[in-house]
Amino acid sequence: MEFVNKMRNNSFIFLSVLASLMAVNSLSTDVYLPALPAMTEMLGPGAELTISGYLFGFMIAQLVWGPISDSIGRIKPLIMGSVLFVIGTIGCATADTMTELVIWRIFQAIGACVGPMLSRAMIRDRYSLAESADKLSLITMLMAGAPIVGPSIGGLIVEFASWHMIFWAVAVVGVLIGIGTFFLPETLPEERRNKSGIKNAFKIYGELITDWAFMKYTLCVAFFYMGAYAIIAGTPYVYITYYGIPERYFGALFAMNVIGVVTFSSLNRALVARYTMDTLLRAATLGTMAAVLLLVFMTYTNVCGVYGVVLSVVLIFATNGIIAACATAAALDKAGDKAGTAAALIGSLQYGSGIVSSVALAIFFNNTPWPMVGTVVVCMAICAWLAWSKTPVSENEEDNDSGTADNACTQE
Repeated sequence: MEFVNKMRNNSFIFLSVLASLMAVNSLSTDVYLPALPAMTEMLGPGAELTISGYLFGFMIAQLVWGPISDSIGRIKPLIMGSVLFVIGTIGCATADTMTELVIWRIFQAIGACVGPMLSRAMIRDRYSLAESADKLSLITMLMAGAPIVGPSIGGLIVEFASWHMIFWAVAVVGVLIGIGTFFLPETLPEERRNKSGIKNAFKIYGELITDWAFMKYTLCVAFFYMGAYAIIAGTPYVYITYYGIPERYFGALFAMNVIGVVTFSSLNRALVARYTMDTLLRAATLGTMAAVLLLVFMTYTNVCGVYGVVLSVVLIFATNGIIAACATAAALDKAGDKAGTAAALIGSLQYGSGIVSSVALAIFFNNTPWPMVGTVVVCMAICAWLAWSKTPVSENEEDNDSGTADNACTQE
């Protein structure tokens, strides 16, 4: 027991486990993407629904887990989520039809969403505003390899075994991550929990949605991710079909986006102690809009061909390293002790934005890069407008015991 308590007080262990929990989403989806053709061959059409179904479950389930965590603490939901995730993953591994696989993917998402959501809340529980932004940037750096390594591992597994083995491997990793949750401290003590009951706890969503101080930052990160998902969904067609880049090079081009995010996350860690959240957000969104204008110019003139588009996309994606960390930290700071519910709403809007982007690209598809570019322009412009708008005083700030009032890095 003394060993466990020692581990719980270790900041490196704390952040490493949170990083692994944050990486669960990439682990759940990216790793089996190379197996989609094999799934279709064995189970029939509809493999794409395993992704959209997962995102839907991930988005909705967070809205339930958030208030629960504000009422009973963070650790119990994490353990329950880990168990559900492993059960859902085993269900995927044993599915005999595409319908079964989609259903188990939704079940898997119900458990998978708890880790990423509560990781943000636990950071808010434990650290001040500036420290939260710093730790979120650090976690982004720690988990950045998952989207790159995941598909490679999945490709190797499906090459030498069936696609079922991918899910069995994910289940094993899920068990290990679940064991890791026992080494996390409870960051929401009894006296700070919602005492009104879980049913009434859901009313907090109404309070948060009407709190513009919170919603400003929440919508800022949501619209950024809406633009980012447009890039994720649009670049395969733009790079491979429109510009003729061989498929084998697409992974390397996508990896450049991740490297950009890691670089800017590292930069953000150095800046959060010197500048306010609003200053960093405004500067980052200004840089984003400059990159967006570059994307429009490169697409319209085709002066550098695909290389100009790739450069623009990398620069846009890189600013995620600052915008996501700072906007999320600022939003959770405004939420006070409602961090669990707030993190759920942020996460739900973040993943819901991916659905909106995909639908927009499908509706406006015209065999050119412009549907992607247009969606990115609109989303990033709204993100920048939100970052530059004035921040009102939140009702939660008077009760905020995070110590941010005395911190040099506060909102303007």
